Amino acid sequence: MQLLHRFAITLSLFAVSLAAFAEPLPPAAKAEVTAVLNRLEASGCEFNRNDRWYSAAQARAHLQRKLDHVESKEAVKTAEGFIYLAASKSSVTGVAYQVRCSGRAPVPSAAWLLQQLDELRRAKPGA
Repeated sequence: MQLLHRFAITLSLFAVSLAAFAEPLPPAAKAEVTAVLNRLEASGCEFNRNDRWYSAAQARAHLQRKLDHVESKEAVKTAEGFIYLAASKSSVTGVAYQVRCSGRAPVPSAAWLLQQLDELRRAKPGA
């Protein structure tokens, strides 16, 4: 088990270091990610990571730490890039995150977050 854990960490670090060659997250993309994370926090939904359910506020805090990390590595340049790289699965175990709202069946976090991003973009004036 310990060997598997080390392998997962090594693989995650390798993936992040490869992504470090990307451009920094532009201000418009950061604003979109922040808005999506704010929606998550306000949703009242639950967030599953590594087989444990967390509150929306805990999920937002976790994803904010991941955003800070990928930004420090200049690893993403779009809101979608952040969702796919850091907000869709555990960087340690590779297990997909899930979101569960109002007793409905859980959905992959990537799908939920991308839907929120799409709604935000469609709500913009002139969109």
